[in-house]
Amino acid sequence: MTSHTISRRTFLAFSATLPFAWRARAASSIPVGLELYSVRKELQRDPQATVRAVAKMGYQCVEFYAPYFQWSEDETKQMRKLLDDLGIRCFSTHNDSSSMNAENIARARDKNLILGCKYVVMASSKPGPGLDGWKTVADALNFADEQLEKSGLHAGYHNHEPEFTQADGGRPIEVLAKNTKPSIMLQLDVGTCLKAGSDPVAWIRGNPGRIRSLHCKDWSPDPAKGYSVLFGEGKADWKAILVAAETVGGAEYYLIEQEGSRFSELETAERCLEAFRSIHPR
Repeated sequence: MTSHTISRRTFLAFSATLPFAWRARAASSIPVGLELYSVRKELQRDPQATVRAVAKMGYQCVEFYAPYFQWSEDETKQMRKLLDDLGIRCFSTHNDSSSMNAENIARARDKNLILGCKYVVMASSKPGPGLDGWKTVADALNFADEQLEKSGLHAGYHNHEPEFTQADGGRPIEVLAKNTKPSIMLQLDVGTCLKAGSDPVAWIRGNPGRIRSLHCKDWSPDPAKGYSVLFGEGKADWKAILVAAETVGGAEYYLIEQEGSRFSELETAERCLEAFRSIHPR
């Protein structure tokens, strides 16, 4: 190849032929974090030491889950200071549906503002019967988003297996996507999507701009092992998923999640990050 300047079209055509890892390294600065449910026993024992250990591994962000909601204002501020000292972020938290209702949304807003979050994610819900019951969940998300956006935050929804399971001629996740504001993030849990027999790449491509974060959890080809496999050991086609997430889904950050493996919680988190980096280098 000569030293002459090449056109953008020529460069794009050339780069498309390069290995995925190179293209990811060249094009992506999306941070990778840990959903702290992955180290829940350690977190319960010593929250600050656990967050320090996770940051030392190289994780760039964390996601706190439901127990954070009970922290005092002072405890929340102390955790924010630790995050700042470590140079890592908390882009979102996981919340019970009750933490995002009219009675509690102000508390959720205030805590997430202190932590520096962008999204308050509903990670569990109690729908009524049938697909119509999921419309009430959509209504609750729209209400929460309307309250949060006044302070620069947005609501999100995290799926589990039921949302991708066919019921009454459709899937609940489709009801949520159709009946919620585009500003509401649809946080994709890859492992539960796979367990339900759905295609995460197709879902991402069908909902452009709304898959702003993903839980990178794998699902074993052997159902007996379930979620206990490490990142990259299961059925997920991570290269295709990450390409879809970044080119179509609007991914802003990734979160590794692990529900338990043959290793300790902290070693599991470290091994999963190493595997993620081997597929998607910085």
